[in-house]
Amino acid sequence: MVNWGILATGKIARSFARDLALVPDAQAVAVGSRRAESAAAFATEFGIARAHASYEALVADEEVDVVYVASPHALHLAHVRLALEAGKHVLCEKPVALDRADAEEMIALATERGLFFMEAMWMATHPVVREVARRLRAGELGTPRHLHAELGFVVDADPDDRLLDPALGASALLDMGIYPLTLAHLALGEAEELTGVATLSDRGIDLDCAVTGRYPGGALATMTASMTSWSERSGRIATDRGLVELEPPFHHPARAVFHPIEGDPVTIEGEEPVIGAGYGNEIVEVGRCLAAGLLESPLVPHEQTLTLMAQMDDLRGRLGVTFPG
Repeated sequence: MVNWGILATGKIARSFARDLALVPDAQAVAVGSRRAESAAAFATEFGIARAHASYEALVADEEVDVVYVASPHALHLAHVRLALEAGKHVLCEKPVALDRADAEEMIALATERGLFFMEAMWMATHPVVREVARRLRAGELGTPRHLHAELGFVVDADPDDRLLDPALGASALLDMGIYPLTLAHLALGEAEELTGVATLSDRGIDLDCAVTGRYPGGALATMTASMTSWSERSGRIATDRGLVELEPPFHHPARAVFHPIEGDPVTIEGEEPVIGAGYGNEIVEVGRCLAAGLLESPLVPHEQTLTLMAQMDDLRGRLGVTFPG
C-alpha cells in the first residue's frame, strides 16, 4: 500500500483525491494546508485520517510515503524542496515549475536523495494517449504530417486568483498550453523549432497564445491556449494515410478514432482502463515505479519534463511574458 500526503487543498487536489480513492493499493493518509480549517474540511470530505495545519507538518508525517504537491506552480520549488528534504517521494502538479532552472534543481535534489520524482503530467500516462502515440511510432497510422491541438476556457475570477496573478505564475501557456505541447512531443518527437504570438493582459500575462512548431521529419504543429474563450479542446493528427482524432477533451479522451483515407474508421482505446478522470492512471504509475525501485517514470521521464520546460521558457521570452522576482 502506498500512503499519500496531499499538499494544498485547491480544485486540482480535489480531483486528484477523488481518483486516488479508486486506485487499489493506494490511499490518502494525510492532507496539509496553510489553514487548519481548510485541511480539516478536505480531510472530512475525502475520509482522510489526518489533517495538518502546515505543509511542514504534512511532510514530517511518518505515515506518508509520497507527497502530491498541488499548490500554484510559482510555489512548487519551495514545496518540492520541503518534501524531498523530509525524505518523501514527490509527484508535483504540472507545470512542474516556472522555468527549467527550477525543475533542474528539483530533479537534482531528488536524485541526490535517492527519491522518486515525477511531474504530474497525467496526459502522458493516459491509456488512450499512450496507445495513439505507440501506434504512430510503429507506423500503424501512417506518417504524421500535421498536429493541431487547442485548449481554452473563460477564466472568470478575481485578479488575485492564481490563474490571473503574475506573482503566482499565471500564464495561458503554462496552465493550458503545456497540454498541446506535450501531445505534440508524445506524437511527433522533440520540437526542432517553435514560435508563437500572444495577447497579454494589462499585468503582462498571456491570456491567449498560439504556437506553431516544426518537428522531426518535417511534421508541423499548430497549438492554441486561451483564458478568454471556449475552445473545442480538440486534438487531431493528420497522417499520409488519414486523420487521427482524440475525442474531446484531447488531454483525457475516452477514445480516439483513426479515419483512414481508404477503409472504415478504427476506434483506438487503451490497453488499460482509464481510472476516474485520468488522474488515477498517474497514481498507478507512481506506485508501479516505487515497487520497481525507480527514481523516475519512463512515461514521464525527467528529460521530457526539462525539454518541455525549456520550450516554454523560450516561448515566454518570445511572447514577452515575465514573472515577478
